[in-house]
Amino acid sequence: MIRYLHSYTLFSLSLLSSLLLFTSVNSQANEACFADIRQQALGAGVSARTVERVMAHAKIEPKIVALDRKQPEFSTTFADYMGKRVNETRIEKGRALRQTHSKLLTELTRKYGVPGHYLLAFWGLETNFGGYMGKKNAPSALATLACDGRRASFFTAELIETMRLVEKYKLDPAKMESSWAGAMGQTQFMPSTFARYAVDGDNDGKVDLWNSTADALASGANYLKALDWQTRRRWGREVLLPAGFEWSVTGRKAPKKTLAQWRALGVRTAAGHKLPDVSDIEASIIAPAGHKGPAFIIYKNFNVIMGWNRSEYYALSVGHLADRIAGAGELRRAPPTDKGLRRVEVKAIQQSLNELGFDAGKPDGIIGSATRRAVRAYQLLNKMIADGYPDEELYRRLKS
Repeated sequence: MIRYLHSYTLFSLSLLSSLLLFTSVNSQANEACFADIRQQALGAGVSARTVERVMAHAKIEPKIVALDRKQPEFSTTFADYMGKRVNETRIEKGRALRQTHSKLLTELTRKYGVPGHYLLAFWGLETNFGGYMGKKNAPSALATLACDGRRASFFTAELIETMRLVEKYKLDPAKMESSWAGAMGQTQFMPSTFARYAVDGDNDGKVDLWNSTADALASGANYLKALDWQTRRRWGREVLLPAGFEWSVTGRKAPKKTLAQWRALGVRTAAGHKLPDVSDIEASIIAPAGHKGPAFIIYKNFNVIMGWNRSEYYALSVGHLADRIAGAGELRRAPPTDKGLRRVEVKAIQQSLNELGFDAGKPDGIIGSATRRAVRAYQLLNKMIADGYPDEELYRRLKS
């Protein structure tokens, strides 16, 4: 027993020593990283006073690194993604706020060309209309991710931009609430976006994306205009595809067709009407849940929305929420509510496709454009419905 206790004590001391050494090494690395950030900021022209003022609030938060590295077990389905973001509560609140801010929204539409219901949709998805803007401190979030190393140069540049914002707008670093990734305000702008596109919407001589709804919405409109928002154009709409439709022509990366060409292929509106016989508007068709779910025809403004967030699910949710706020009804064809594939299963599909000569990109368990192209090519060769959608049937087929 004495020998056991002695061994246990030695093991505990060894473990404690290792933890202390790890903490010490980590602390030294963080100090070196902070020193490097200070030097880069000074080299970029930020005053020493501002650098120290911001860095005084920068703390390393391990939870932020964990959030950055976190990967969900299951790949998110379109039904789950949109269902959580476009719900009746948010739609009703958006409609009420459309009335409350009608004068402001009308003015922003006149000035920037972006209809108010789209601005409300972005506002609703980003922060639930300003209800939740994140609980992290922006300098800490950005410093943590800058020193983590995975995307060091990007977050270092964003932290230096934060310092410039503090100087320009007389901001208090302690009150700069953000998401865990450093996105700030009611529109969740990263510092570089804040610096380029934030404007004084209420004409009070300052820009405050946290406390001024007018500043936040005007800044959002200014950003969308800079991304080349097409005035008097929709984002897209739900459509019906005919029986025997050639799925290989779908996808955001596929060659676009004019509305007249899609009409000739039998594509109709969700209500069953023919598409306009127009030859000067090009569009793509996407089916985010495969052939079992809804299909959408998308225009240039869809790509503008993706300039804000590079997710097709996000862009579809913005577009649909905007339509619902403006008075439109639910989707005619609801997306299937299957649970979706596990990430390990998606990774297995990618590996199998690569081995068979279909380039699905790096097997990472994430369904991106490369994976969809590879899936579609495999489906075409094997006389399956070539919707580019990886599902359980495809997983089982490749596994066997």
